[in-house]
Amino acid sequence: MSVLVLVLAVSAACCLGLGFVLQQNAARQAPLSDFLSPRLLLDLMKVRRWLAGIGLMAVGMALGAIALGRGEISLVEPLLATNLLFALALSRKQTGQPLGRQGWSGLLLLAGGVTAFIVAGEPRGGTALTDPFRHWLIIGSMLGLALLLTTYAKRSRLTSGPVLLGVAAGLVYGVQDALTRVSGQRFAEGGLPALLTGWQPYAVLVLGVTGLILVQSAFETAPLRMSLPALTAAQPLAGILCGVGFLGDRLRTDTGALAWEAAGLAGIVAGIVLLGMHPAMPRGVPRPEPVRDLQPS
Repeated sequence: MSVLVLVLAVSAACCLGLGFVLQQNAARQAPLSDFLSPRLLLDLMKVRRWLAGIGLMAVGMALGAIALGRGEISLVEPLLATNLLFALALSRKQTGQPLGRQGWSGLLLLAGGVTAFIVAGEPRGGTALTDPFRHWLIIGSMLGLALLLTTYAKRSRLTSGPVLLGVAAGLVYGVQDALTRVSGQRFAEGGLPALLTGWQPYAVLVLGVTGLILVQSAFETAPLRMSLPALTAAQPLAGILCGVGFLGDRLRTDTGALAWEAAGLAGIVAGIVLLGMHPAMPRGVPRPEPVRDLQPS
Protein backbone atom coordinates (compact mmCIF):
# COMPACT_ATOMS: atom_id res chain seq x y z
CA MET A 1 0.00 0.00 0.00
CA SER A 2 1.38 3.42 -0.99
CA VAL A 3 2.06 5.69 1.98
CA LEU A 4 0.93 8.65 -0.13
CA VAL A 5 -2.45 7.01 -0.82
CA LEU A 6 -2.82 6.25 2.90
CA VAL A 7 -2.07 9.85 3.89
CA LEU A 8 -4.37 11.28 1.22
CA ALA A 9 -7.28 8.99 2.11
CA VAL A 10 -7.01 9.55 5.87
CA SER A 11 -6.66 13.31 5.36
CA ALA A 12 -9.77 13.21 3.16
CA ALA A 13 -11.60 11.26 5.87
CA CYS A 14 -10.61 13.88 8.46
CA CYS A 15 -11.95 16.76 6.36
CA LEU A 16 -15.16 14.86 5.55
CA GLY A 17 -15.86 13.91 9.16
CA LEU A 18 -15.34 17.42 10.51
CA GLY A 19 -17.34 18.88 7.64
CA PHE A 20 -20.30 16.57 8.26
CA VAL A 21 -20.59 17.71 11.89
CA LEU A 22 -20.55 21.41 10.94
CA GLN A 23 -23.09 20.82 8.18
CA GLN A 24 -25.49 18.99 10.48
CA ASN A 25 -25.24 21.71 13.12
CA ALA A 26 -26.50 24.19 10.54
CA ALA A 27 -28.91 21.98 8.56
CA ARG A 28 -30.80 21.00 11.72
CA GLN A 29 -32.14 24.58 11.89
CA ALA A 30 -33.38 24.68 8.27
CA PRO A 31 -37.14 24.73 7.63
CA LEU A 32 -38.70 21.32 7.02
CA SER A 33 -40.45 22.71 3.96
CA ASP A 34 -37.07 22.51 2.20
CA PHE A 35 -36.90 18.72 2.63
CA LEU A 36 -35.37 17.06 -0.49
CA SER A 37 -35.51 20.36 -2.36
CA PRO A 38 -32.62 22.26 -4.00
CA ARG A 39 -33.98 25.27 -2.10
CA LEU A 40 -32.46 23.73 1.03
CA LEU A 41 -28.96 24.35 -0.34
CA LEU A 42 -29.83 27.96 -1.18
CA ASP A 43 -31.06 28.57 2.37
CA LEU A 44 -28.02 26.91 3.94
CA MET A 45 -25.63 29.01 1.87
CA LYS A 46 -26.52 31.91 4.15
CA VAL A 47 -25.12 30.08 7.22
CA ARG A 48 -21.36 30.48 7.83
CA ARG A 49 -21.03 27.23 9.79
CA TRP A 50 -22.56 25.29 6.91
CA LEU A 51 -20.26 26.98 4.40
CA ALA A 52 -17.28 26.03 6.56
CA GLY A 53 -18.53 22.44 6.61
CA ILE A 54 -18.97 22.43 2.83
CA GLY A 55 -15.47 23.87 2.43
CA LEU A 56 -14.02 21.01 4.48
CA MET A 57 -16.13 18.52 2.53
CA ALA A 58 -14.86 19.95 -0.78
CA VAL A 59 -11.25 19.63 0.39
CA GLY A 60 -11.97 16.08 1.55
CA MET A 61 -13.51 15.13 -1.78
CA ALA A 62 -10.57 16.64 -3.66
CA LEU A 63 -8.07 14.69 -1.54
CA GLY A 64 -10.20 11.58 -1.98
CA ALA A 65 -10.21 12.07 -5.75
CA ILE A 66 -6.41 12.29 -5.78
CA ALA A 67 -6.21 9.14 -3.64
CA LEU A 68 -8.61 7.36 -6.01
CA GLY A 69 -6.40 8.38 -8.93
CA ARG A 70 -3.34 6.82 -7.29
CA GLY A 71 -4.85 3.79 -5.57
CA GLU A 72 -7.54 1.18 -6.04
CA ILE A 73 -11.06 2.14 -4.98
CA SER A 74 -11.25 -1.08 -2.93
CA LEU A 75 -8.33 0.27 -0.89
CA VAL A 76 -9.36 3.93 -0.62
CA GLU A 77 -13.03 3.43 0.29
CA PRO A 78 -12.43 1.57 3.59
CA LEU A 79 -9.97 4.30 4.60
CA LEU A 80 -12.53 7.02 3.80
CA ALA A 81 -14.95 5.25 6.15
CA THR A 82 -12.78 6.38 9.05
CA ASN A 83 -14.32 9.86 8.65
CA LEU A 84 -16.64 8.82 11.48
CA LEU A 85 -13.69 8.80 13.90
CA PHE A 86 -12.99 12.46 13.16
CA ALA A 87 -16.68 13.34 13.32
CA LEU A 88 -16.84 11.73 16.75
CA ALA A 89 -13.72 13.58 17.90
CA LEU A 90 -15.28 16.96 17.07
CA SER A 91 -18.62 15.90 18.54
CA ARG A 92 -16.90 14.84 21.77
CA LYS A 93 -15.31 18.27 22.04
CA GLN A 94 -18.72 19.91 21.57
CA THR A 95 -20.59 17.67 24.01
CA GLY A 96 -17.88 16.75 26.52
CA GLN A 97 -18.95 13.09 26.45
CA PRO A 98 -16.26 10.45 27.22
CA LEU A 99 -15.67 7.60 24.77
CA GLY A 100 -16.64 4.90 27.24
CA ARG A 101 -16.94 1.21 26.40
CA GLN A 102 -19.16 1.81 23.38
CA GLY A 103 -16.81 4.38 21.85
CA TRP A 104 -13.68 2.29 22.32
CA SER A 105 -15.43 -0.83 21.01
CA GLY A 106 -16.60 1.02 17.92
CA LEU A 107 -13.16 2.52 17.35
CA LEU A 108 -11.44 -0.87 17.60
CA LEU A 109 -14.00 -2.57 15.36
CA LEU A 110 -13.74 0.11 12.68
CA ALA A 111 -9.95 0.29 12.73
CA GLY A 112 -9.60 -3.49 12.97
CA GLY A 113 -12.13 -4.06 10.21
CA VAL A 114 -10.35 -1.67 7.83
CA THR A 115 -7.00 -3.30 8.61
CA ALA A 116 -8.35 -6.86 8.23
CA PHE A 117 -10.02 -6.11 4.88
CA ILE A 118 -6.95 -4.41 3.40
CA VAL A 119 -4.41 -6.96 4.70
CA ALA A 120 -6.51 -10.00 3.74
CA GLY A 121 -7.79 -8.68 0.42
CA GLU A 122 -4.57 -7.04 -0.77
CA PRO A 123 -6.46 -4.72 -3.19
CA ARG A 124 -4.58 -4.25 -6.43
CA GLY A 125 -5.33 -2.80 -9.82
CA GLY A 126 -6.23 -4.68 -12.95
CA THR A 127 -7.74 -4.14 -16.37
CA ALA A 128 -11.05 -2.29 -16.29
CA LEU A 129 -13.90 -4.12 -17.99
CA THR A 130 -15.18 -2.59 -21.22
CA ASP A 131 -18.56 -4.34 -21.21
CA PRO A 132 -21.08 -1.43 -21.06
CA PHE A 133 -23.90 -3.74 -19.99
CA ARG A 134 -22.05 -4.66 -16.80
CA HIS A 135 -21.23 -1.01 -16.12
CA TRP A 136 -24.82 0.12 -16.41
CA LEU A 137 -26.19 -2.91 -14.59
CA ILE A 138 -24.12 -2.16 -11.48
CA ILE A 139 -24.51 1.62 -11.63
CA GLY A 140 -28.21 1.41 -12.48
CA SER A 141 -28.90 -1.07 -9.68
CA MET A 142 -27.31 1.14 -7.04
CA LEU A 143 -28.86 4.38 -8.27
CA GLY A 144 -32.23 2.64 -8.64
CA LEU A 145 -32.00 1.42 -5.05
CA ALA A 146 -31.06 4.94 -3.94
CA LEU A 147 -34.14 6.32 -5.72
CA LEU A 148 -36.36 3.69 -4.10
CA LEU A 149 -34.99 4.49 -0.63
CA THR A 150 -35.50 8.22 -1.23
CA THR A 151 -39.12 7.60 -2.23
CA TYR A 152 -39.79 5.73 1.00
CA ALA A 153 -37.91 8.39 2.98
CA LYS A 154 -40.40 11.02 1.78
CA ARG A 155 -43.19 9.10 3.47
CA SER A 156 -41.38 8.73 6.80
CA ARG A 157 -39.05 11.70 6.93
CA LEU A 158 -39.21 12.12 10.72
CA THR A 159 -38.93 8.41 11.61
CA SER A 160 -36.87 6.08 9.39
CA GLY A 161 -36.39 8.70 6.67
CA PRO A 162 -32.94 9.95 7.78
CA VAL A 163 -31.52 6.41 7.84
CA LEU A 164 -32.91 5.66 4.38
CA LEU A 165 -31.53 8.94 3.03
CA GLY A 166 -28.14 8.15 4.59
CA VAL A 167 -28.02 4.80 2.77
CA ALA A 168 -29.21 6.41 -0.47
CA ALA A 169 -26.55 9.13 -0.23
CA GLY A 170 -23.90 6.50 0.49
CA LEU A 171 -24.85 4.59 -2.65
CA VAL A 172 -24.77 7.79 -4.71
CA TYR A 173 -21.38 8.79 -3.33
CA GLY A 174 -20.01 5.28 -3.92
CA VAL A 175 -20.95 5.50 -7.60
CA GLN A 176 -19.55 9.04 -7.71
CA ASP A 177 -16.22 7.78 -6.36
CA ALA A 178 -16.09 5.11 -9.06
CA LEU A 179 -16.80 7.63 -11.83
CA THR A 180 -14.22 9.99 -10.29
CA ARG A 181 -11.68 7.20 -10.69
CA VAL A 182 -12.70 6.73 -14.34
CA SER A 183 -12.50 10.51 -14.96
CA GLY A 184 -9.00 10.59 -13.50
CA GLN A 185 -7.92 7.76 -15.76
CA ARG A 186 -9.32 9.54 -18.83
CA PHE A 187 -7.45 12.70 -17.87
CA ALA A 188 -4.20 10.80 -17.33
CA GLU A 189 -4.49 9.08 -20.70
CA GLY A 190 -5.71 11.94 -22.91
CA GLY A 191 -5.57 15.17 -20.96
CA LEU A 192 -8.38 17.70 -20.71
CA PRO A 193 -9.93 16.96 -24.15
CA ALA A 194 -10.38 13.28 -23.24
CA LEU A 195 -11.86 14.22 -19.88
CA LEU A 196 -14.37 16.76 -21.23
CA THR A 197 -15.55 14.53 -24.09
CA GLY A 198 -16.61 11.76 -21.70
CA TRP A 199 -19.89 11.67 -19.78
CA GLN A 200 -18.29 10.64 -16.50
CA PRO A 201 -17.16 14.07 -15.17
CA TYR A 202 -20.62 15.53 -15.75
CA ALA A 203 -22.19 12.57 -13.99
CA VAL A 204 -19.81 13.18 -11.07
CA LEU A 205 -21.14 16.73 -10.73
CA VAL A 206 -24.79 15.66 -10.93
CA LEU A 207 -24.28 12.86 -8.41
CA GLY A 208 -22.40 15.24 -6.11
CA VAL A 209 -25.28 17.73 -6.00
CA THR A 210 -27.83 14.92 -5.65
CA GLY A 211 -25.90 13.35 -2.78
CA LEU A 212 -25.55 16.75 -1.11
CA ILE A 213 -29.32 17.31 -1.17
CA LEU A 214 -29.94 13.84 0.27
CA VAL A 215 -27.37 14.32 3.03
CA GLN A 216 -28.55 17.79 4.04
CA SER A 217 -32.18 16.63 4.07
CA ALA A 218 -31.17 13.77 6.39
CA PHE A 219 -29.19 16.16 8.61
CA GLU A 220 -32.15 18.55 8.64
CA THR A 221 -34.68 16.08 10.02
CA ALA A 222 -32.78 14.11 12.66
CA PRO A 223 -29.63 13.93 14.83
CA LEU A 224 -26.35 13.02 13.17
CA ARG A 225 -26.43 9.56 14.73
CA MET A 226 -29.48 8.70 12.62
CA SER A 227 -27.94 9.34 9.20
CA LEU A 228 -24.13 9.48 9.29
CA PRO A 229 -23.60 5.78 10.21
CA ALA A 230 -25.82 4.69 7.32
CA LEU A 231 -24.00 7.02 4.92
CA THR A 232 -20.55 5.97 6.12
CA ALA A 233 -21.39 2.25 5.87
CA ALA A 234 -23.08 2.34 2.45
CA GLN A 235 -20.46 4.40 0.61
CA PRO A 236 -17.47 2.01 0.91
CA LEU A 237 -19.64 -1.02 0.15
CA ALA A 238 -20.95 0.64 -3.02
CA GLY A 239 -17.47 1.80 -4.01
CA ILE A 240 -15.92 -1.64 -3.50
CA LEU A 241 -18.72 -3.22 -5.57
CA CYS A 242 -17.98 -0.80 -8.42
CA GLY A 243 -14.24 -1.37 -8.08
CA VAL A 244 -14.47 -5.14 -8.28
CA GLY A 245 -17.49 -5.11 -10.62
CA PHE A 246 -16.15 -3.06 -13.52
CA LEU A 247 -13.06 -1.01 -12.60
CA GLY A 248 -10.77 -4.03 -12.58
CA ASP A 249 -9.84 -4.02 -8.88
CA ARG A 250 -8.72 -7.44 -7.71
CA LEU A 251 -8.94 -8.99 -4.25
CA ARG A 252 -7.61 -12.28 -2.98
CA THR A 253 -10.28 -14.96 -3.41
CA ASP A 254 -8.96 -17.96 -1.53
CA THR A 255 -11.17 -19.25 1.27
CA GLY A 256 -9.15 -17.79 4.14
CA ALA A 257 -8.85 -14.38 2.50
CA LEU A 258 -12.56 -14.19 1.70
CA ALA A 259 -13.40 -15.07 5.30
CA TRP A 260 -11.17 -12.29 6.64
CA GLU A 261 -12.47 -9.83 4.03
CA ALA A 262 -16.06 -10.57 5.07
CA ALA A 263 -15.10 -10.28 8.74
CA GLY A 264 -13.35 -6.98 8.02
CA LEU A 265 -16.39 -5.52 6.25
CA ALA A 266 -18.64 -6.71 9.09
CA GLY A 267 -16.28 -5.10 11.60
CA ILE A 268 -16.35 -1.83 9.64
CA VAL A 269 -20.15 -1.73 9.61
CA ALA A 270 -20.44 -2.72 13.29
CA GLY A 271 -17.87 -0.13 14.32
CA ILE A 272 -19.64 2.55 12.29
CA VAL A 273 -22.96 1.76 13.95
CA LEU A 274 -21.47 1.82 17.47
CA LEU A 275 -19.65 5.11 16.86
CA GLY A 276 -22.60 6.67 15.09
CA MET A 277 -24.94 5.84 17.97
CA HIS A 278 -22.49 7.15 20.59
CA PRO A 279 -23.97 9.74 22.99
CA ALA A 280 -21.27 12.21 21.90
CA MET A 281 -22.84 12.50 18.46
CA PRO A 282 -24.76 15.79 18.39
CA ARG A 283 -28.52 15.67 18.64
CA GLY A 284 -28.90 18.94 16.78
CA VAL A 285 -30.73 22.04 17.84
CA PRO A 286 -34.30 21.39 18.99
CA ARG A 287 -36.85 22.93 16.69
CA PRO A 288 -38.98 25.62 18.27
CA GLU A 289 -42.63 24.88 18.67
CA PRO A 290 -44.84 26.87 16.29
CA VAL A 291 -46.40 29.92 17.89
CA ARG A 292 -50.19 29.82 17.88
CA ASP A 293 -52.30 32.95 17.88
CA LEU A 294 -54.56 33.08 20.86
CA GLN A 295 -58.15 33.75 19.92
CA PRO A 296 -60.26 35.75 22.38
CA SER A 297 -62.94 33.64 24.00
